[in-house]
Amino acid sequence: MSRSKKKTKIQGITSATSEKANKQEANRKFRRVVKQKVKLGKTELPELREISNVWAFDKDGKIYDSEMTAKELRK
Repeated sequence: MSRSKKKTKIQGITSATSEKANKQEANRKFRRVVKQKVKLGKTELPELREISNVWAFDKDGKIYDSEMTAKELRK
């Protein structure tokens, strides 16, 4: 991988490397709510987006940076 590099100058805004823990927590909460509703016999089940807020996750998105150096473009 010594010659591989990013083609576009886009980088993350935050220092968080992953949202894995946030996604695990959201899915656990979702499964718990679904199990409770199934036990009660409810026919309408919630969507994942109704239970968790993706805007509250650790990462804040990505941004285009036209002044990225060659070192920052390396994988």
